[in-house]
Amino acid sequence: MKYIYLIKHTSVAIGAIGAFVNVLESLSVYFFNKPLFVHFYVVKKRLPKSKKEFLEENIRFYKRLNSQQKQYFEHRVTKFIRNYDFIEKEGFKFTPEIKVLIASSYVKLTFGMRRYLTSTFDKIIVYPKAFYSTTTKMYHKGEFNPAYKAIVFSWEDFLLGDVILNDNLNLGIHEFTHALTFHGTKSKDVSARIFYKLFVEITNFMNDNRNIDEIKASGYFRDYGFTNKVEFTAVIMEHFFETPEDLKVKFPELYRKIKLMLNFPSLS
Repeated sequence: MKYIYLIKHTSVAIGAIGAFVNVLESLSVYFFNKPLFVHFYVVKKRLPKSKKEFLEENIRFYKRLNSQQKQYFEHRVTKFIRNYDFIEKEGFKFTPEIKVLIASSYVKLTFGMRRYLTSTFDKIIVYPKAFYSTTTKMYHKGEFNPAYKAIVFSWEDFLLGDVILNDNLNLGIHEFTHALTFHGTKSKDVSARIFYKLFVEITNFMNDNRNIDEIKASGYFRDYGFTNKVEFTAVIMEHFFETPEDLKVKFPELYRKIKLMLNFPSLS
């Protein structure tokens, strides 16, 4: 009886603590647009030596992290590679390094989020070059297809986005942003709620004709960004990662919203 009594009261105590934490986190989201914590892993996954060396030598974002953050980043890259299917098209061949490069593009975008993996896609499809989309009947460099739960890349264009670091064109960031925006409409986890909340704020910002006129007059964002609010957010995200100081100077409000959206203060 004492054992049952102890279990019962322990469960009640755990439930009360959980409820209290949820209240605290709701307040944190409401006032600061931040989860209470981001990184907590019982066992951190490690990459094989060759993949780890590639990460250390080629991923600029990773190089800027402190030693603890690098372990978190490596863990998330490992989980991403294990969680999603990688599908080759038209003769394209994956190498371990290519998988690390794709995973790193997603992980740096979601590094400030607690729940970083999403079920809005379950496969990464890669073509050597621009591919014909059966959905739009056009040739694309990249695509997020929620119906097929797929992210699709032209490897030629993905690689250009990662090699040229200041042209504000980054295919990986762009398509993964689409997936996260869609995730934000479906999921109730704290990071998804913050992401979508700030997406709505950006949408409201763009609904003001004065802001639109100023943005267009600047010539800073490419015309494709004005297709719709979803595309514009993805284009802003490319600028945030490629030329953050320029974005901060030219459009500080948009810079601030993206920073909150991704919880980037957690990296400082």
